[in-house]
Amino acid sequence: MKPPIGRDTMMCMSLSARPGNFGSRFHNHLYDALGIDAVYKSFSTTDLAGAIGGIRALGIRGCAVSMPFKEAVIALLDDLAPSARAIDSVNTIVNDAGRLTGHNTDYGAVRTLVQRSGIAADTPFLLRGSGGMGKAVAAALRDAGQTRGTIVARNPAAGQALAGQYGFGWVAEPADAPEAAMLVNVTPIGMRGGNEGMLAFPDAMIAQAVLVCDAVAVPAETPLLTAAARHGVARITGAEIAVLQALEQFVLYTGRTPTTAQVAAAAAFAAGNETVSGG
Repeated sequence: MKPPIGRDTMMCMSLSARPGNFGSRFHNHLYDALGIDAVYKSFSTTDLAGAIGGIRALGIRGCAVSMPFKEAVIALLDDLAPSARAIDSVNTIVNDAGRLTGHNTDYGAVRTLVQRSGIAADTPFLLRGSGGMGKAVAAALRDAGQTRGTIVARNPAAGQALAGQYGFGWVAEPADAPEAAMLVNVTPIGMRGGNEGMLAFPDAMIAQAVLVCDAVAVPAETPLLTAAARHGVARITGAEIAVLQALEQFVLYTGRTPTTAQVAAAAAFAAGNETVSGG
């Protein structure tokens, strides 16, 4: 059991347009399990520069970063770890005595899960979305051996830039895309509070897929994931991504690595409340 909160308690946090409870529940559960004197709280803000200044001034140890701050936050940091520098997207800030370094743990989570799925290298895929999460996932797929990709993005400038960076193709809509065995959604389509009733890809396209990945974590069963299950297609869920990226954050903040059983318990506890933020 961790000590009671006091003046030496380490503070960690998250910044998101839609603050949730997953990160708070996951991290705080592990603090309890490992007896770490720390507390984690989620926040939103309309003053990103002020929030980052507060992290520095108050000695907040770590901060998870979610939409729409993953790219805008870069200019406010002192340094970028290789995981963030390579893709110009930050989802994690680590504060070392006032020096703020940006990391990207989405990248590692997606790469690990794709490799665990057993899907063949160089499988044709469609990646819908071109924002901060899209950058992390595109890099993760490329580094997992998936080079035959097409970016699906309505914003031609962002979509073509991301496609060009990794040698992928680009189309504006799924209907214009070539056939693909792997479908990946990194847009808010299917997210609770947004377009939660919509499919990120047409049902006929899902039926022909071998693997579907949805980065949306709330609800746990998005329309895309439900359709994949109905067609017997293998899945990577947003909840799986959330757990792995949060675990890497936890290690960065604390220097401690929990056991597999401790991580599973924290994930189950966090999943008891479906509201998921960016860490």
